Amino acid sequence: MPKIFVVEDDNEIIRLLCEYLQSQGHEVLSAKNGLAALDTLREKTDIDLVLLDLMLPMRSGDMVLKKLREFSEIPVIVVSAKNTVQTKIDIIRMGADDYISKPFDLDEVLVRIEAVLRRSKKESDAERPEQIRYKNMVMDCTSGTVTLGEHTLALTSKEFMILELLLKNPTKLFSKANLFESVWNEPFYNEDSTLKVHMSNLRNKIKQYAGDEEYIETIWGMGYRLKQNDVI
Repeated sequence: MPKIFVVEDDNEIIRLLCEYLQSQGHEVLSAKNGLAALDTLREKTDIDLVLLDLMLPMRSGDMVLKKLREFSEIPVIVVSAKNTVQTKIDIIRMGADDYISKPFDLDEVLVRIEAVLRRSKKESDAERPEQIRYKNMVMDCTSGTVTLGEHTLALTSKEFMILELLLKNPTKLFSKANLFESVWNEPFYNEDSTLKVHMSNLRNKIKQYAGDEEYIETIWGMGYRLKQNDVI
């Protein structure tokens, strides 16, 4: 289920977009100002697309887009009452994937979202590495297998997803909430027993063949990441 992030300060537009997109099978979250939007975009790594208004309080939409492109290539469709040709050109050059002028038709918004998501998926699949290597570990993203030396790790789907997130973001420190919501796609209610069990099982399976070599480290009170002193 694609997750759409609606960044808009008009309550009625937020309601319309959220209700319509949810009825079409999308998961939707929202923010009403630019600062909150950037905080959410930095914290959550599983958002599939952003619908971004330009005239936002606290940080304008164009500033949000500019800052976002410093750390993410997540698809962005700008939805704005600013409809001059020059504005559209400037926003596209800043990194937006599409531009919809207000007032808009909900069906058109849906079609544009689906088109951008299809294009993004094709680009992502084309760039997706078949293998990720770290120390003596090899993850094959195509076959869904992980080997450590000559041994294949018998991982569950959740364990594979946790490890994949860590390997694809080798320097990122994942908070428990961030890791849980990215893998389980559910809200984190400060109950981390499920994550702890899966992380413990994953570490034990790695340790079975890694000996004293550490692959995942815990930063107490903060979260998990790959062992940093050996990141390639």
